[in-house]
Amino acid sequence: MAPVTTTTPTTYRAAIIGTGFMGRVHSHAIAVAGGQVTGIAGSSPERAREAAGALRAVDVFDDVDELIAAADVVHVCAPNHLHAPLALAAIKAGKHVVCEKPLATDAATAQTMTEAAREAGVVAAVPFVYRFHPMVREARARVAAGEIGRLALAHGSYLQDWLLRPEDDNWRVDADKGGALRAFGDIGSHWCDLLEFVTGDRIRAVSAQLATTNETRAGREVTTEDIVTLQFATDGGMIGSTVVSQISAGRKNRLYLEISGSDATVAFDQEQPETLWLGRREGSAVLVRDPETLSPQAARLARVPAGHAQGYQDCFNDFVADTRAAIDGRTPDGLPVFADGLRAARIAEAVAASADRRDWVEVAA
Repeated sequence: MAPVTTTTPTTYRAAIIGTGFMGRVHSHAIAVAGGQVTGIAGSSPERAREAAGALRAVDVFDDVDELIAAADVVHVCAPNHLHAPLALAAIKAGKHVVCEKPLATDAATAQTMTEAAREAGVVAAVPFVYRFHPMVREARARVAAGEIGRLALAHGSYLQDWLLRPEDDNWRVDADKGGALRAFGDIGSHWCDLLEFVTGDRIRAVSAQLATTNETRAGREVTTEDIVTLQFATDGGMIGSTVVSQISAGRKNRLYLEISGSDATVAFDQEQPETLWLGRREGSAVLVRDPETLSPQAARLARVPAGHAQGYQDCFNDFVADTRAAIDGRTPDGLPVFADGLRAARIAEAVAASADRRDWVEVAA
């Protein structure tokens, strides 16, 4: 992504395309970052008008091209199959883009989007927002400082239950809207991004199994997976595994990552984001999110004193704030951009191929 150089802070007039839950999350983060939701568009003009108040929208647009033209930054929160055409239209218009993940439903399209943003010189970000938990940054800083030692093993999971029952339904279930991989594309991509972000290491090869436990939903056949089990090997010599599920009763957003090295183990649980577990042979400790004791990288994101909990929306707020900083010509550490979305798409394609072949598959560089 080519840097955008400015001498004064830019405006952040945002367009939001998509009026569901994610649109509301984006809207709040835009406001916290000092931006304004200039306009919104939804699946229908009626739904957009109903959502205008909740999304803090100045105006509602029936024409997406007019909406894009009225903004500095376009936030794409529509279903996955619309990400590419909407983001490419914004890039063509010279606008900065925040596009929900998965960036695209296939890697070739994600590459086209990444190259288009680079050639246009616009900021193009993708919300891998779990990177913005302060204790994730603390884990990353300790790995980078060599405190964990030579990395050997990583494992964990991302578990949800919102699609547990056959009557549970969503557009993400449909491959033509959400993509061929649902559980992995939706949440497994977050886990893999977090692994690579914290360790600085890249997944080189995967061996995957997929399972669909609810083969029908709302009276129609389901082809997308409910569960993924994944083994992997990295460029740096780690091996590991993860489990991804959207049918694990009682688990809401349990993203767990544990990394073991020659000197220590570090573990983060997204459902307990105020702490980080640090284990050594001589003993273990639970580190708390305290701005007074964290590394500079983590302390930057610790917005309130210790004991006052931060969470998911705070991560999103910091993500949008860093996106604005990038537009202003700065280069915030750890901002996830389209290249990271492309990376996730390439891992997803390797996962699908591995499950189909029942064999190990290399991840494209």
